[in-house]
Amino acid sequence: MPTPLHDHHPRPLLARPTWRDLSGEWQFAYDDGDVGLAERWQRRAEMFDRTIRVPFPPESPASGIGDTGYHPVLWYRRIFTVDPPRPGRRVMLRFGAVDYRADVWVNGEHIASHEGGQTPFGADITDALAADGQQVLTVRAFDDPHDLEQPRGKQDWQERPHVIWYERTTGIWQPVWLEEVPGDHVEQLRWTPTETPGEVDLDLRLARRTTGAVRVSVRLELDGRVLADETSTVTGSRLRRRLVVQEGDHDAEPHHLQWTPEQPTLCQATIIVRAVDGAESGDVVHSYVGFRTAGTETRSFLLNGLPYPLRLALSQGYWPQSHLAAPSAEALRAEVELIKQLGFNGIRVHQKVEDPRFLYWCDRLGLLVWADSAASFSHSPRSLARTTREWIEIVERDAGHPCVVAWVAFNESWGVPQLACSAAQRDAVRSLYHLLKALDPSRPVIGNDGWEHVSGDLLGIHDYTHDPEAIRDRYGDATRLRHTVTGGRPGGRRLTVNDQAPAVPVVLSEFGGFTHAPDDPTAWAGYGVTDSPEQLLERLAALFEAVHAAKDLAGFCYTQLTDTAQERNGLLTEDRKPKADPVVIARIVQGRPSRPSGVST
Repeated sequence: MPTPLHDHHPRPLLARPTWRDLSGEWQFAYDDGDVGLAERWQRRAEMFDRTIRVPFPPESPASGIGDTGYHPVLWYRRIFTVDPPRPGRRVMLRFGAVDYRADVWVNGEHIASHEGGQTPFGADITDALAADGQQVLTVRAFDDPHDLEQPRGKQDWQERPHVIWYERTTGIWQPVWLEEVPGDHVEQLRWTPTETPGEVDLDLRLARRTTGAVRVSVRLELDGRVLADETSTVTGSRLRRRLVVQEGDHDAEPHHLQWTPEQPTLCQATIIVRAVDGAESGDVVHSYVGFRTAGTETRSFLLNGLPYPLRLALSQGYWPQSHLAAPSAEALRAEVELIKQLGFNGIRVHQKVEDPRFLYWCDRLGLLVWADSAASFSHSPRSLARTTREWIEIVERDAGHPCVVAWVAFNESWGVPQLACSAAQRDAVRSLYHLLKALDPSRPVIGNDGWEHVSGDLLGIHDYTHDPEAIRDRYGDATRLRHTVTGGRPGGRRLTVNDQAPAVPVVLSEFGGFTHAPDDPTAWAGYGVTDSPEQLLERLAALFEAVHAAKDLAGFCYTQLTDTAQERNGLLTEDRKPKADPVVIARIVQGRPSRPSGVST
C-alpha cells in the first residue's frame, strides 16, 4: 500500500520525501500590450502590481484575481530561499501544468520553455541559483483565447461562456515544486503489468550527470511482505526490467494480487539509484504498482482478462472557485469517494488531463478512468501537431496508473469537423489511434468517441434521448444494436463513417443529462429538465432500467457527475451536494431494485 507521502505529492507515481511546495502567494501582472519580454520584466520587480494564489488560474475566485476577461499574457514572480546544494546534488524545479506556453527564469536566467497546457515540465536550476540563497523565480505564460488550433477542451473562445463551454484557464493551474536530487536520479518510470499474473514490466529513465555505471535496486512489497527485490547495473540512462512476484500461492489464487475497483490492491515500490562504489548517498523514489490488465473482445471490455461492465460517469473536472485547478488534494480524494458512493465503477474525465493526485486516489480507492485530452476546434497541420505532442506527454506521465484503462483520442469529431467527408481527417484519427497504441499497447484506445467511428478498440455512442423505449429500440438486443450502429443517427451523425459495424464492444458513452436546477432560471436547459428530486429519481430509474436491459452494450457513461457553470445536468451540484438521495442513485446506477427483498432501508 502507498505511504502517506503519496497522499499529497504532486507526482504520486514518482515521489520523494524531500519535495518543497511553492504554492501560495506570488507576485503577478497582466501584460496586455505584450511588452514584458522587450522590457525584460524577468529582471524588474516593480512591474508586478498584484498578488495571486498559485496554482489557481487568474480567472478563478480562488486565485484572488477573478478576472475572466481576455488577458493572453501573464507574468508571475516568486522569491524563495534555497541554498545551492552540496557537490553532486541538483535542485529541480517542476511545474504540473501551465496553460498554454510558458517561459521560466531563475535570477534572470532563462532556464525552461514549454508548450502544452495540460502536461508537466521541469528544469535543473542548480547552476542559476544565487550563492546567498535568495532566489527569484519568474514565469511568463501565453494563452491566446481566440486560437482554435490550440487544444482548449471546454474553455470558451468567446468572452463569456456560452452553451457547453466554460471560463478559460490561463497560466499556472497545477502545483509548482522543488526537489533536491543526486546527479544520477530517476526522471521517468512506467509500470506495465503483463498478461501473466504477478509479472510487471518496469521502464525507467535516468537523468545522468556521471559516465560510470550505477546500480538500480527495485523492491515491491505488500503488507510488509517482499514480493520482488532485484538490483541491476545500468551503464546508460534507461533500464527495462520484468519483475516476477515470488509468492507460493500466487499461481493458485492470482486474484489476491490483482487490482480492481472492488479490490484496489496496490504494491508499494521503492527504487534506489546508487553509484557502483556506493560512496555517495543515492536517489530514493517511492512508487506503487497495481497488477491489472485492460483489453477488449468482440462484445466486452475486459479487466484482468474477464468481461467487466463499465458504469462510468462523465466529469468535467471543474470547480466553481478554482475552475480546472483542484481546490486541494483533500478535495480530489472526496471527489473519488463521491463517485463511488453514487454507484459508479469508473469516470470519464472529459476534455481535460486530470491532476495526477486525482488519478492516485482512483488508483488507491478503486475507480476506472477513461482519459481524454483537451481538443482543438480547427483542423490543420498545426493543430494536429499540437494535439499529438501533448498526447505523447500525457501517455508518458499517466501510463503507470492502473486506474487508467482507456485513452480517448478525439471526442465528437472536435478538431476533425469534416471527418465524414475528409480522407485527411479520417487519416488523422487513424494516425492518432495508432500512435497511442504504439506508445501504450497495454490499453484500449477510442479513436473518436460519440459518432463517426473510424478506428478504435471500442465504439462509443452519444445518445441523449430521455425516452426509455427509444433506448430499448436502439440497443435492446444484438440485432437492434447492430442496426443502430450501421444505420442509426442518435446524435444526428452517422455512428460509423462507412456504415459498417466494426467487431468491437459498444459503449453508450454519453447519455442522460437531466437538468435539475429549479432555483436557477438561467441554467442551460440542455437535454431536458426535471422539477423535483423525486422526478429526477423517477426519470433516472426508467432510463437506467432500459440501459441495463441492453445486455449487448459493454457499458455506459452517464452525463454528468456535477453541475458545471451554466450546465446544470449533474447528479451533484457544483459544490458537490447530491440532488437526490445518493443511496437511491447508487441502486439505480448499479441496476439494483430500489428496495431489495429482505433488506431494510
